[in-house]
Amino acid sequence: HFGERSEPTQMPNPDVNEDGSVNILDLVLVANIIGYGESEPTPIGGTLIFGRGGDSITLDPPQILDGESAKVAELIYDTLVQYKGDTTDIEPALAVAWDSTPDGLTWTFHLRQGVQFHDGTPFDAAAAVFSLNRSNVLDNVYLISQVIALDAFTIQITLQTPYAPFISALTQLQFAIVSPTAIEHLGENLGTNPVGTGPFKFLQWDRDDKIVLTANDAHWSGKPALDRLIFRSIPDNAERFMALQQGDLHVMEFPNPDDIPLIQNDSRLELAVQPGLNVGYLAMNMEKPPFDNPKVRLAINHAINKIEIVERLYQGLGIPAKGPIPPTLWSYDDTIEDYTYNPELARQLLAEAGYPDGFETTVWALPVPRPYIPNGSALAEMLQSDLQNVGITARIVTYDWPTYIEKTENGEHDIAMLGWSAGGDPDNFFYYLLSKTTAQKPALNIAFYRSDEMQDVLERARMSTNRNERIELYQQAQAIFHKDVPWVPLAHAQRLLVVNKSVQNLKLAPVGWKYLRHVSLTPE
Repeated sequence: HFGERSEPTQMPNPDVNEDGSVNILDLVLVANIIGYGESEPTPIGGTLIFGRGGDSITLDPPQILDGESAKVAELIYDTLVQYKGDTTDIEPALAVAWDSTPDGLTWTFHLRQGVQFHDGTPFDAAAAVFSLNRSNVLDNVYLISQVIALDAFTIQITLQTPYAPFISALTQLQFAIVSPTAIEHLGENLGTNPVGTGPFKFLQWDRDDKIVLTANDAHWSGKPALDRLIFRSIPDNAERFMALQQGDLHVMEFPNPDDIPLIQNDSRLELAVQPGLNVGYLAMNMEKPPFDNPKVRLAINHAINKIEIVERLYQGLGIPAKGPIPPTLWSYDDTIEDYTYNPELARQLLAEAGYPDGFETTVWALPVPRPYIPNGSALAEMLQSDLQNVGITARIVTYDWPTYIEKTENGEHDIAMLGWSAGGDPDNFFYYLLSKTTAQKPALNIAFYRSDEMQDVLERARMSTNRNERIELYQQAQAIFHKDVPWVPLAHAQRLLVVNKSVQNLKLAPVGWKYLRHVSLTPE
């Protein structure tokens, strides 16, 4: 569980002040930085400070379901395969080659040799099998029946049924490879003391302030250009932007839309923008009346002025969503017509549903900025006003990020805003967010939407190896979603960073945060 963990071991960090602030020029010009456990100075590469809106929850891969945790963990751990650069093409990582039987049920992976975990434990087939078996909480999603070692550097994974997105799924953190020695000694505390094979090693975690990583000089892809990477948690967008302007950050996420012109006119800064594979949405909890009534859910879709929300909160960096997958993803059906903003029709539907005078409810606001919802509190106020306009009185509720995730997973909300960023297969959106399987608590499907019709389509789509058949099935799934309206789909947002021009080689990818592995620094 996200809330059950001990405090991390604190390691010395000579580059960070007591209050967590660091000046960029001070770091760039440091003569040397001593690596964790090293006797000789490492070559100077600098320390990059990344400003974000919230802290991680856990750094134990099978437990990670939020972007703030994944952002850090993707630098600490490797998977068997990974996305190549800024594409959704698959390339080798800890596996150098793989093949499958013609029926798609048995996969053999040949592993990279000479790799060590950060604690010195050798990486081999036994370690890979150990890690993948730790991920068995997701077997009901990924259809894995067995993982075995064939020899010291070969493993075999057997699936219950053919699963078309299997290789794509293996890029995800749930399948990251962890040190079995660390698990033996740390158990559940791995979440605060992570040990992987990735290009950066964990050094320090000060809750709600910073996480410090240091370069893994022995990484199989080569030593990172940076010596250190610090993730600073600064929840307020304006405060984070001020820290960037003052030289205390190199990179920041989620600027206020009103600050975009200032950024564009600042010669020291630039915007990095990349179309994202994401969706932001309002999930209506169908386990709670009146959201079990489809007319109520449809009324709320007509009550929300989505166009105004996107114009005001996304400032040209998002587009209105009409379904669960973004238009850049194959199988997207653009022929579906979105529900229009129509308060009069919303009131009519509420009356037909038995609520002519509306009702009282709660809207849960995201406490941290996310790519798909940049400002949860501002969005909540707009939603509250739109709902009041059709007779629904909505009280705004929020919690800290770990509590928000835990409570929504367990269905304590009425209407909750959330979102999803995923890889290049529709299954990564549909099955995670809308299947009956993932409506089990703690749930990813926080609408608690359980449709036999949808489930049948999704099961057939993930088992088919025919791309045209899968496109047809996912277009059926979009039509079912549109009919059943478990959400108000809000927006698909572009990925955006504000970057100091001393940062080099930062190229955003459509999904994930592995791009930080390749970043370097030059003096301003």
